[in-house]
Amino acid sequence: MAEDIEIDIDDLERRMKGAMESLRHEFSSLRTGRASASMIDPVQVEAYGQMTPINQLGTVNVPEPRMVTINVWDKGMVGKVEKALRESGLGINPQLNGTIIMLPIPELNEERRRELTKVAAQYAESARVAIRNVRRDGMDQIKKGKANGMPEDDQKFWETAVQELTDKMIASVDQALEGKQAEIMQV
Repeated sequence: MAEDIEIDIDDLERRMKGAMESLRHEFSSLRTGRASASMIDPVQVEAYGQMTPINQLGTVNVPEPRMVTINVWDKGMVGKVEKALRESGLGINPQLNGTIIMLPIPELNEERRRELTKVAAQYAESARVAIRNVRRDGMDQIKKGKANGMPEDDQKFWETAVQELTDKMIASVDQALEGKQAEIMQV
């Protein structure tokens, strides 16, 4: 008999939380007018024959709210790190001081803030889609269980559990988006 059919709700939750974690990472790389060490995470430098993240070539610090500094360990890499930062599309002009590269964060104008809120909304929508895809996988498991003789009560129970989990995760995406948009628009 098919009494032992069970849906792995923990796996679904873990995958949905992965989408949330990815969203948080994308949000942290959005420049909000405040300095953050994570804003240079996407920048890669051609070092020692391969692409390397900046945080593996020097110490990244945020000494004040509108400044990021990178103390490059290898003097020969300073020029390459500076060039990678200039070409990264971050919109920041690096300033050299020996082996220290300073990144002064300019004020964001109103138009740029609005653009950034749209980008944040796109990131949030991608996270919602990922969560809905996990929900669809869970519902497919339930359909397979139904085909294998899962009782209707169990089927309803699991459908409700998966839907509640989805609703909870979508609400947390919306909450994270609201917070990020408020942070971006704050002058």
